Amino acid sequence: MTDTNTAIQTEIESQDVVVFMKGTPQFPMCGFSGQVVQILNYLEVPFKGVNVLDDMAIRDGIKAFSNWPTIPQIYVKGEFVGGCDITREMFQSGELQQFLSEKGIPVKAAAPAA
Repeated sequence: MTDTNTAIQTEIESQDVVVFMKGTPQFPMCGFSGQVVQILNYLEVPFKGVNVLDDMAIRDGIKAFSNWPTIPQIYVKGEFVGGCDITREMFQSGELQQFLSEKGIPVKAAAPAA
């Protein structure tokens, strides 16, 4: 395992929900990262944001690590969930809330009205 992969794995294991994103949870630097932050904040899910703009090795490495070409990337209990579109679709269908609950992560908000 490369140093970058080790750093990524350490981040993923550091908290139950980790988002590799552009910017920070307080100041997302792209719309897709912002959408993921809004969803997790709406659900009141504690998460760690990893700003890939701070480290090009992490920015490039996370794409290879997950075999997923885009950022943001969401990990729950070490499991890769997907990017913005998948997270948004799961949220809208209620699947994200169910998935988080099944993983033992409390979700404090109901699904939005369809």
